[in-house]
This record gives sequence, C-alpha cells and structure tokens, in this order.
Amino acid sequence: MNQPLFALIDCNNFFASCEQVFRPDLQGKPLVVLSSNDGCVVARSTEARALGIPMGAPAFKYKPLFKEYGVIEFSANFHLYGDISRRITELLTSITPRLEVYSIDESFLDISQLVIEDPTAWGKMLRDKINQWVGIPISIGIGPSKTLVKLASEHAKRTPALGGVVELSSKEKVQEFLALTPVEDIWGIGRKFAPRLRARGIATAAALAQLEPWQGRQLLGSVHGERLIRELRGQSCWPLQKPHTEQKMISVTRTFGHDVTKQHAVEAALAHFAARASQRLRASGQHATRLSIFATTDRHKPNYRYWHREIKLGQPTADTGYLINRACELFQSIYETGVTYHRGGVLLSGFKPQDHLQTDYFGQQSVETFDRSRSRMAAVDTLRSRYGDSAVQYATEQLARSWQPRINQRSPRYTTAWEELPTVTKRRAV
Repeated sequence: MNQPLFALIDCNNFFASCEQVFRPDLQGKPLVVLSSNDGCVVARSTEARALGIPMGAPAFKYKPLFKEYGVIEFSANFHLYGDISRRITELLTSITPRLEVYSIDESFLDISQLVIEDPTAWGKMLRDKINQWVGIPISIGIGPSKTLVKLASEHAKRTPALGGVVELSSKEKVQEFLALTPVEDIWGIGRKFAPRLRARGIATAAALAQLEPWQGRQLLGSVHGERLIRELRGQSCWPLQKPHTEQKMISVTRTFGHDVTKQHAVEAALAHFAARASQRLRASGQHATRLSIFATTDRHKPNYRYWHREIKLGQPTADTGYLINRACELFQSIYETGVTYHRGGVLLSGFKPQDHLQTDYFGQQSVETFDRSRSRMAAVDTLRSRYGDSAVQYATEQLARSWQPRINQRSPRYTTAWEELPTVTKRRAV
C-alpha cells in the first residue's frame, strides 16, 4: 500500500486573479475586490498588498490611497469567481477523483495512487496547465499530510523563486522546512494559540513537532493538538473529507444596498432570497419542513431592532412559489410603517429527502400536489440552467430593486451571462 501523499492546490489572490483573466491590461497593477455593497476589501493583487492595504480594510478609509497609487477597484463578481473555481475543479478531477474542495480557491488532492517520479516537476507541470487552460496562477504544496502541504503551499506563494511548488516528501526536507516556520504560521494555530506556545518556548513548527503527542492535547486543549503534532511529523491524521455532506440549514441573507421603508421592497428582497434558497435546496436533493425570516435595522444607528418569524410548513417542499408566499406572509406580520430596514434573510431547515413524502391518515399530504410541484420546479431549474438565473423569476422578485446590493464597479459575468459577453468589432482599414 502506498504511503499517503497529498497536494494542495491554492489559487493566488483568487478574486483579483479572476478579474485579470479577462483584463490582461491589469497585470502588474494594484487591484482590490470589494465586498457586498462595496464596503470592505476582500481580495488584493500582489501590488495592492505591497501598498499596505490590509484584508478587510474599509474601502472609504482607503480612497485617498487608492487615488494616489491608481488602485483599481472591483465590486465582487461571485458568478465569475464561482465558475472559474468550477473549471479548476473539473481539471483537477480529471487528474484524480480523490479530491477535497476545501474552499472556492483551495483543493486537496490525494496523489498517492498516481505514478509520479518527480513531485516537484509534476507540480510545475500542473501549475502550467492550470495557468494555460484557465488563466489562474496557483501555488502547490506536496507532502505526506494535509498540515504539511498547507504550510508548503503558503511558502510557495510567498517565495516566487521556488517556482510556485514546494515539495516535502522526505523527512530531511520536512525537518529543514519546519525549523524555518514560525509557530503562528501553522494551520490551526494562528493568533489564538501562538502566544501560549511561545510562552512555553515553542517558537517554530519544528519545536512543536518535537513534543510528545499527548503534550499537544494538553497545550491546545483537545485531540486536535495531538493530531497536529503527528501531522507535522508526516503522519496523516486528517484524510480527505467526503463531498456532499448533507446540510442542516440553508440561509440566504443580505445587507440591502440602500435602507428601505416600503413593504413591497423588503418583500422583493425576501422573494429573491427564498428563490435562491429553494434552488440550493433542490440541488441538494432535499425538501424543507421549516421556514424562517428575519429583518433588521442598521445596528450602527440608534434604536437598532431585530425581527424574526418561523413556521412549520404544511408538507416538505422545495417549491419556490410556495416558499415566497409564506416568506412574504411572515414579513407582513412584522412590518411597521416608517421603519427603515437595513438587512434581511430567509432560512430553510428541517430537511427531508426529496423523494420521500410521508402520507397521513386524514389525507392532508397531497401526493398529486407534491408531484406537480416537483415537475414544475424541475422545468424551472432546466430553464435557468440553460438560459441563466434571470430566465425565470417570480413577479414578487421584481416589485423593487432598491434593496439590491451596490455593485457599481462589477466586471462583466464573462462566463455565465450571454448578454455580458465582450463584443469584438472589426476596425476598417484607413
């Protein structure tokens, strides 16, 4: 049996890199991506990092710096980022099905079953392929445990001279690398546990790895500490996580682009949230038995208020129209004239398999209604998949647009919206 060997594929400055794929003129320029409502910095190009712009920086505070250094701002374009992430995942799956998508820009691969003579050369080949096929620069860490490859990929990202790949397959390489790694850089340590470890004289990853595993349990307060020490020693304690873990709750929440007072404007927002949540619910193969909504005023202003309502649904459902109606009914019970609403959300829970309907003695659970709803939603999902999310919408979603988040600087959805594809024109010769 082969010894465990993992690779971590980590996209560099992912959101910023996605923006540069279709705008090569932005290569080498300072660029930031802003969060919902263009509030905070959620991604930075290497050049923007060099200017000292921190992650999470409030955009309005850094406007003078942006102007002084010509920093380009983008509203978050999650349709684009999600689609590019999907393309990278499909490419990785073609290499090995033993894969864990850890986040939108990171994936662990179990490559112990592959025939790889030179792990570093293999990593550089994969890096070049992703850059050529998708256009995203990546860093790769290779080693016998997930903790080690996480450290290795971070080191590869920070050290361009390494060519984007750090391989830790031998004990000698591991020991040399850990001796140069500060303890706070270890995956799962960070700022929370680093002061405690440094107070005990443990300043590097190598020093932590030299402890007995039971000491890790004592210092870090759980079995996680014991496993972490074993992982640093090259013993795999955390295998790939199984995909498609069943969710216990689906929520869609947003801060409104502008505070709203009109009832129909909040209902339009809740309708959109219910539509998104029900689409995710159907994609997971489940139906919900409980629906809840909430709405709030701005917590940064005087007299902050919060409202919440929840109901048990008549029968398990993922029907968008039904859920929209019930969500709007709940809001009607809490709406107050003159209140300025700042944020809202819809939450679904109490999930049941979509193919399961438990009938009752009194016939209140209608099989015919259940089947008709499933067929209708299947048709809606087919149309949305073929023609885009805006192909089929409920009228309530269109009652108002004032609640929608500000995306004044969003780039086109190059890969998911036909109407936003770039237009190429032929220039006539003079």
